[in-house]
Amino acid sequence: MHFVDPSREVLAETLLAAGPDSATLCEGWRTAELAAHLYLREHRLTAQLGMAFKPLSKVSDEATRKLADKSRGTAGYSKLVKAFRAGPPRLSPLKLKSVDAAANLIEYFVHTEDVRRATTRWAPRALDEEYSNALWDDLIKRAALLYRGVDLGIVLVRPDGPRHVAKRASVSVAIVGEPGELLMHAHGRTQHALVTFEGQPDAVALLQSAEIGP
Repeated sequence: MHFVDPSREVLAETLLAAGPDSATLCEGWRTAELAAHLYLREHRLTAQLGMAFKPLSKVSDEATRKLADKSRGTAGYSKLVKAFRAGPPRLSPLKLKSVDAAANLIEYFVHTEDVRRATTRWAPRALDEEYSNALWDDLIKRAALLYRGVDLGIVLVRPDGPRHVAKRASVSVAIVGEPGELLMHAHGRTQHALVTFEGQPDAVALLQSAEIGP
């Protein structure tokens, strides 16, 4: 099953409900900046290059800021979210379902939660089992990269049994949680992920102080 299209719908609805000036978990970004980022990564080649290559990040940062400022009003913001919701351009490689899933399955989940969890009251969503499994499958493909900055072995554990060794080392920590929560932790949203840890106290402390994420 292809989950990206419904995930795009949920993300668009979440952005619209929040309005253009709500907090997000993305440092320095309100919802207008997040909406601009989502649109630009699918429609502007120069912005895409800046997101992919750090030396060019100023280009994408400036494009994001300008588009966000232009769309700060309610009408402009709604128009921007609508443009994102409509999907990528006709000739974009993202029109291929496999490319779309690889690029956006996790992206859309994490950014939806970036808006939902930036409030003082939030609760995890009840996710369809197939959707959770799809998130898990994508996570384990990327886990080694996401935890590359951690000087520990990392084992990801689902409460229903599956485990994945993301990194091997003489000392390891197991991170336990549902796939969506493990995703949030692996993408650096460590204070907003409902996970628990199994390991030596000093190893857990080291994990909690480490740089995690893309």
